[in-house]
Amino acid sequence: MPGAEHGTTGYANRPVHPALRQYVDDVIGYSSDAPPPELHRGLPSRHLTIVVTLDEPLGIRWPGGPLQKHDALIGGLHSTAVVIAGTASCAGVQLALTPAAARTLFGLPPGELGSMVVNLDELLGRRAAQLTDQLRETPTWSQRFDLLEGLLLRRLQDRRPATVRPELGWAWLRLCESNGAVGVQELASEVGWSRRHLTDRFVTEFGLAPKVAARILRFERVTAHLRRQPRPRLVDVAAAAGFADQSHLTREFQAIAGCSPRRWMAEELPNLPVNPSGNPQAAAIVPASSAGSH
Repeated sequence: MPGAEHGTTGYANRPVHPALRQYVDDVIGYSSDAPPPELHRGLPSRHLTIVVTLDEPLGIRWPGGPLQKHDALIGGLHSTAVVIAGTASCAGVQLALTPAAARTLFGLPPGELGSMVVNLDELLGRRAAQLTDQLRETPTWSQRFDLLEGLLLRRLQDRRPATVRPELGWAWLRLCESNGAVGVQELASEVGWSRRHLTDRFVTEFGLAPKVAARILRFERVTAHLRRQPRPRLVDVAAAAGFADQSHLTREFQAIAGCSPRRWMAEELPNLPVNPSGNPQAAAIVPASSAGSH
């Protein structure tokens, strides 16, 4: 198949179809012969996430909330980690979607999915169960990716182009391009709105306030550094990501991930080998496998 299929890491991926690149940043297949980790933190990112399991349901819960199990799910933008636990699932397909995908492919603003994980059938109806069954019956990653792309391409053709207010699109782009380094007042001045009006409209569209989105994008930059460097100096990571000092970085990491950077590296990095796509932001929900190929 085009792309890469890695028996040692349990990952497979290939370039996204050109017509979908505005809406899908990454498509990953994952599998393992080993039991899943007892706990994995699904970190917040700039992406909405779709996961379709190929074996057992995936267990998801918000901190302090009940465990919910999904054969196929979509998660919106969120500001704190979700917990993946209580699951026997070792194989599935994950898509990292841009916020634009919500309106164009599913007919709703991404804010309606903000800080939520729901069954995919809430957006696709019976087609979600059919897709899950088809993916599980399909023998190769290449054919599974074809099924997913075919579904999304048909939805793209069947729907009228959806657009967001240009001011909001610009604000989101500026935040992403700067990794959260642009202040809310500066964004508001650039689009010609008051700070309050920008914040209200941004929350409605994306499900997060612009200040919170900026925090997540800075945090995303930190985790990308930690994935790339085997023994990083946290003081250097903090400086590179725009934090005042290492203590500031640690407080933010604790607030967003629910643990310290050192603990996250010890518990999570062994299960998170380098994403085969090279996109450090793409693996928001599912932990990497350590062995096997489905």
